[in-house]
Amino acid sequence: MSYVYAAVIGILIGIFIFGLKTGVGCGFSTVKKKDVLILASGYFLISVILGSLVEMVDQSYLEGIASLGMTLHVFIALVLIGAGIYTQKKWNCGHDVSKKTFLVISVPCPVCLTALFVSCMILASTLEISGWKVGVIVGLVFFISVISSTFVFRMMKRTPEDLGTAMMFLGLFYLLGAMIVPAYIKAKKLSMALNCGGDFEIVPLLILSIFIIGGYALNSIRGQ
Repeated sequence: MSYVYAAVIGILIGIFIFGLKTGVGCGFSTVKKKDVLILASGYFLISVILGSLVEMVDQSYLEGIASLGMTLHVFIALVLIGAGIYTQKKWNCGHDVSKKTFLVISVPCPVCLTALFVSCMILASTLEISGWKVGVIVGLVFFISVISSTFVFRMMKRTPEDLGTAMMFLGLFYLLGAMIVPAYIKAKKLSMALNCGGDFEIVPLLILSIFIIGGYALNSIRGQ
């Protein structure tokens, strides 16, 4: 039973952290509080709907969704980086476009929807309760995460320029995941095939290289 509790708590914490992405977009932009409430409520409603669909969808369909995961990561990463650059450029020219560009990081994306659905599916099978109840739980956690993180980030008095930086950083993080995960899996398979004694050293090298390139790119953009 303790394992079940630990799994449930871990999933709910993961959902809360995932909601911080939306909170960053709302907290670093100049969007109105009413719009933040509408967005958080929208996530709650989506979670309830996804939870209700858990019992109707075969788990085999998740394999098809997972196969598109890396492609979606790359696409979303490029959109985030582009929107981040655009937000910063416009802010430095005296124009605030954060009320529009925050949607890129805050609105439900395919990756976010997939994560919510998988979370509902795992919780439903773990807790052995109906899907819509799981959807309510997931939706409440996400709702609280969005509202509380938005409040905290706004207390920091950040500007749309910081929103642009956060979007570019998150975009680089998505690219990192899309590049490192397949490379790591292939390296593990090759290592097992060759029956080598040590792990592949290319993975930490790639991680370090991407962080260095990403940091240089962000500094170059901010310096322009």
